[in-house]
Amino acid sequence: MGKTCARLLALVMAVLPFRVAAEEVDLAGKVAIELNTVSEGEGSCTLTFMVTNGHTVGIDKLVFETVLFDAGGAVDRLTLFDFGALPVGRPRVRQFAVPNLACGDLGRVLFNGLHTCDAADLEIAACADELVPTSRVEIEVLG
Repeated sequence: MGKTCARLLALVMAVLPFRVAAEEVDLAGKVAIELNTVSEGEGSCTLTFMVTNGHTVGIDKLVFETVLFDAGGAVDRLTLFDFGALPVGRPRVRQFAVPNLACGDLGRVLFNGLHTCDAADLEIAACADELVPTSRVEIEVLG
C-alpha cells in the first residue's frame, strides 16, 4: 500500500505543473504585473517585473504609486514605478533598482494607487480597477 501511495503522489506531482500552466488567468480588460525576480546590486535591490496589457488598446504610459514594506511589515518607502508604454497583449519586462535596500529586507510590494494611465479610449480607472498582481518570488505583491 505504501508504494502505491508513493507512486500516486509522484504522478500527481509530475502532472500538477501542467495543470497550473493550463489554468492561466484571463487577462481580458486587465493589467497583469508579475514580480519575476529580485537581485542584489551595488547598494540596491533590483526588482524585475513582467507586465502584460490585456486591454484592447495600447497604454502609452503607466505609473503606479508603490509602497515597499520591510520583512517585518513596516513601510520602508513610497515610490513611483513607471512601467512605460505597454502594447496590447505583448508582455514587457521592466526593472527598478531601489537604492539603499537589500533584497532580503523586502517583504511586500503594494501597488497603492494609480499615478498615471495614458491610453486612448481607455478610462484612467481601467488601469487600476482590474490589476492582477502576482509574484514568482517569496515577496508578496498586492494591488
